[in-house]
Amino acid sequence: MDNSAPIVFALDTSRSFGDDVARQLGISLSACEEREFEDGEHKSRPLVNVRNKNVYVIQSLYGDPRQSVNDKLVRLLFFIGALKDASAARVTAVVPHLAYARKDAKTQTRDPVTTRYVAQLFEAAGTDRVVTMDVHNLAAFQNAFRCRTDHLEATKLFVAHFASLLKAEPQITVVSPDIGGMKRAERFRQALGRALNREPNVAFMEKARAKGVMRAGRLIGDVAGTAIIIDDLISTGGTLRHAAAACRESGATKVYAAATHGVFVGSANNLLSGTTLNGVVVTDTIPPFRLDPGLARDKLTTLSAAPLFAEAIRCIHNGGSLVKLLEI
Repeated sequence: MDNSAPIVFALDTSRSFGDDVARQLGISLSACEEREFEDGEHKSRPLVNVRNKNVYVIQSLYGDPRQSVNDKLVRLLFFIGALKDASAARVTAVVPHLAYARKDAKTQTRDPVTTRYVAQLFEAAGTDRVVTMDVHNLAAFQNAFRCRTDHLEATKLFVAHFASLLKAEPQITVVSPDIGGMKRAERFRQALGRALNREPNVAFMEKARAKGVMRAGRLIGDVAGTAIIIDDLISTGGTLRHAAAACRESGATKVYAAATHGVFVGSANNLLSGTTLNGVVVTDTIPPFRLDPGLARDKLTTLSAAPLFAEAIRCIHNGGSLVKLLEI
């Protein structure tokens, strides 16, 4: 247990999220320098003493117009290395969105298992612990890392939102866009049922993907009233569009989508246009900068994940248990 205040850094592109986390902790972010060189190289270093301290570094790994996901990963690893070289006792990487978590198994001959390679990079830099939220495959994430890991869930954020929004709806169906997400959907369904004091229905989509092309199949289960499609992330939105259309065809009167990470690439703006979806809910692990502002303003709801990450840092720093953060 460390009775001193935690030392928390946030690299530049995650500074806004880091400020929110620090505010929840009642502290200010610690100062660091990030310097660019003319040839594209860079360096970063802490500007406060970290010797024998427990340090937390916030960096969400997604590409944006300023830095690619690879840029952000390398910068985070280099900064962790600098902290270890400055004699930090323990360095925890707080990664709201973890890159390369979707490629976690060999699905074709000579495929990479990129999740494991990223884990090895974190370990090589000296990372003592990784804290993230709603990875694509929890078992693969936990097995890839040899350092300590903590996995947070946005379920309680979504439950609070929809319990308030849909408290007057007589029938609700929770839908997983594929069979692989059934555990996530069932956990959300049970928690939402407790919050509403009634049990929602459950359904799932048959789905297959080969060489990046998604093939949607049938909707399995009875869909009635309001449907909530729950997933870990939204990329192009193709999966959700297929699932939403199937819910409408099966009789849903309203359809909402909820996903922890809003990547929103390619044709994702189409997800918010038209009348198939009544609304889309994400967290702020990735800012929705790729979306058309008008469409986003009308249909997108962004929930703050900063309180969950702040509480995780507080628990880790004070030797507490993170179990209560997963209770819903």
